[in-house]
Amino acid sequence: MSSGNKKVIIIAGPTAVGKTAVAIEVAKHFNTEIISADSRQCFKELAIGVARPSDSELETVPHHFIASHSIQEEVNAVTFEQYALQKVYELFEKHDTVVMVGGTGLYIKAFCEGLDDIPAIDPAVREKVIKQYEENGVQWLQEEVKQKDPAFYKAGEIQNPQRMMRALEVVEATGQSVLYYRKGEKAKRDFAIIKIGLELPKEQLHHRIHTRADQMIGAGLVNEVKDLLPFKNLNALQTVGYAEIIDYLDGNISLENAVEQIKTHTRQYAKRQMTWFRKDKEIKWFTPLQVKEIIEWADNN
Repeated sequence: MSSGNKKVIIIAGPTAVGKTAVAIEVAKHFNTEIISADSRQCFKELAIGVARPSDSELETVPHHFIASHSIQEEVNAVTFEQYALQKVYELFEKHDTVVMVGGTGLYIKAFCEGLDDIPAIDPAVREKVIKQYEENGVQWLQEEVKQKDPAFYKAGEIQNPQRMMRALEVVEATGQSVLYYRKGEKAKRDFAIIKIGLELPKEQLHHRIHTRADQMIGAGLVNEVKDLLPFKNLNALQTVGYAEIIDYLDGNISLENAVEQIKTHTRQYAKRQMTWFRKDKEIKWFTPLQVKEIIEWADNN
């Protein structure tokens, strides 16, 4: 179907900047619905630690890709691209505009541009790579990638275990470097995409991050994580807010230390998010207080 007169308004930015509130106002203005582009809010078992929108927020505007999957399912950028494209076309039956909101840059990129065409990898290969990494550590992983996929090693993120494990499983399964499958060309979408970024001065964002971490503890984050301890090795729980509380519940650190680590790691994550989004020159930047200006911009573009 051609959707030439349709548009998706993407509201991106770092964690705790206030994306949910802005997205709801924009969606209300356009009388439409929201697709979340958050790689953790999609898990139904995670609520407090991922700052899932409140029940009243979810009732105000329908949201999609929120509590839609289990932590025991594999959810990745490919999953999101397929889910979000299908949902967008469903929503276009009723609406000219759809709002997407989130801070997972890779998911937004997958939706806007498509992903590289990497063949499906045998789960046994993946499990073997993960097991070897857990047993031998990051230096072993770096050395394996250096030997088996030197092109990725030179160009890739050799401090990122997830990316390195991905490179290793691809070369082991296909005999080709993961770089071989990178198309280098963007998928064409038949609807308009408007990208809006939210930012705040660093001190203000850090204050919000610290306040939210304290609020999560007050809202019962420790009990939420206690219930998830049987699943602590799943990728979904290797997440800021969960990993630190697991460390506390395992007796490795104090609760006070865990909360301080959550604040530190969240600040670091927000910085990485901003680095990612700053590279996208199509994003028009606003503060979360400029809702009126954001709606005007989205209306006229």
